[in-house]
Amino acid sequence: MSIAVVTGAGSGIGRSVARALAAAGWSVALAGRRAEPLKETAALPDGDFLCAPTDVTSETEVAALFSSVRDRYGRVDLLFNNAGTFAGGGTPVEDLDPATWRAVVDVNLTGAFLCAQAAFRAMKEQDPQGGRIINNGSVSAHVPRPHSIAYTATKHAMTGLTKSLSLDGRPYRIACGQLDIGNAATDMTARMQTGILQADGRLAPEPVMDAADVAATVVHMAGLPLEANVQFATVMATAMPYVGRG
Repeated sequence: MSIAVVTGAGSGIGRSVARALAAAGWSVALAGRRAEPLKETAALPDGDFLCAPTDVTSETEVAALFSSVRDRYGRVDLLFNNAGTFAGGGTPVEDLDPATWRAVVDVNLTGAFLCAQAAFRAMKEQDPQGGRIINNGSVSAHVPRPHSIAYTATKHAMTGLTKSLSLDGRPYRIACGQLDIGNAATDMTARMQTGILQADGRLAPEPVMDAADVAATVVHMAGLPLEANVQFATVMATAMPYVGRG
């Protein structure tokens, strides 16, 4: 039995990935701020889920999450570090409230670090040793959208987090990779289909892809033996304005 922890599991990509992992035979701990959406994610007849409401910005709550997973299942084989926010998106840099900046950093970067740290500890200590961490990076880890400085900065930082975890995990059979996602169809990206600001100042609709296609990629990465790792992958709507953006 393989055990996964999925953060941001109450909606969107997190929900799709959690359900795809369950369908592939994983037991899945669902982490998110609110209990009810986690229960909705877990509403599958054959899945083995643990619903664990968690604020990933809280060291205490993250520690409790991983403690509950280890108490129930005995180990942690996978962390999909997915929780994130686009707060402040669309606000020009000169108008961005520093409190909003800090809130985005707290969730997207510090939250990812706290969850990775807890997973790393568990994977190092357990027998057999090892596991895998997959970070949700976004195509914004490579190129920004207009007026997205907080989100973009944290996703660039996620790349450094991924590389450091990958290096530091080598002695302990801990693999770490990053999936950079572009235009998966979720509530957060709904505006892309009606018109979103482009680098040249136009508003234009953008193609999207099914979040299930992202989930399939995560399941593939998660299913590799620990001797193999997808270090970085990009999965995106084929015709989105990413290559050549700007």
